[in-house]
Amino acid sequence: MSITLIIIAITCVVSFIGFSNAALIDKLIFYPPAISNQKEWWRFFTCGFIHKDIPHLLFNMYALYLFGQGQSRSLSPGVEPIFGSIFSNGKLFYLAMYLLALPICLLPTFTKNKENYYYKSLGASGAVSAVVFAYIMLNPMQGVGLIFVPVFIPGFLFGALYLFISYLLDRRGGGGINHSAHIWGALFGIAFVIVMSQLFSSYPVFSSFIDSVKTFDIRRIFTTY
Repeated sequence: MSITLIIIAITCVVSFIGFSNAALIDKLIFYPPAISNQKEWWRFFTCGFIHKDIPHLLFNMYALYLFGQGQSRSLSPGVEPIFGSIFSNGKLFYLAMYLLALPICLLPTFTKNKENYYYKSLGASGAVSAVVFAYIMLNPMQGVGLIFVPVFIPGFLFGALYLFISYLLDRRGGGGINHSAHIWGALFGIAFVIVMSQLFSSYPVFSSFIDSVKTFDIRRIFTTY
């Protein structure tokens, strides 16, 4: 059974119920004061299973499917099947990465907004970012398309550009998007793959990443990728 598809199914069900149930959203949403004052720690996890609207849900679940499951025309096998080949309990490692990314990506936001009664956040973007960047660590030269631009660039460049833009947007603030969660989710995905492979696998993730990046030729962006 695909862990990616199970996560997508559960997230879609809970999100669709939440679209017409404000009380459920209020109970599950990431709300720092409720965590710091009422000890409602589950919000670190449950906020990742609800979304603002259908486009928000579809974008996150589509990205999770592409990079978690993979096997599309443009992408190689995703993180879940790759974990299955490099870890003896690959699905368990994959599930652990996704679930741990939910709270870890929000820790900086929580620290900053412990007593901010106007701050709320929801969505799986931080955990999805962990999956995307785990994929980039495992497939740094795989072409990744820029949104709305028919150009494919290697994953490691896409990742660097994504982090840089997210950092600038986070510093600017506003927009109703938690860019900090994207950044920390991405960094957690990178760290998880490197550390877990070092401890529980013989696959040299970091050295393979470096060796692959060394082969990069910028002239191939518009041809091969």
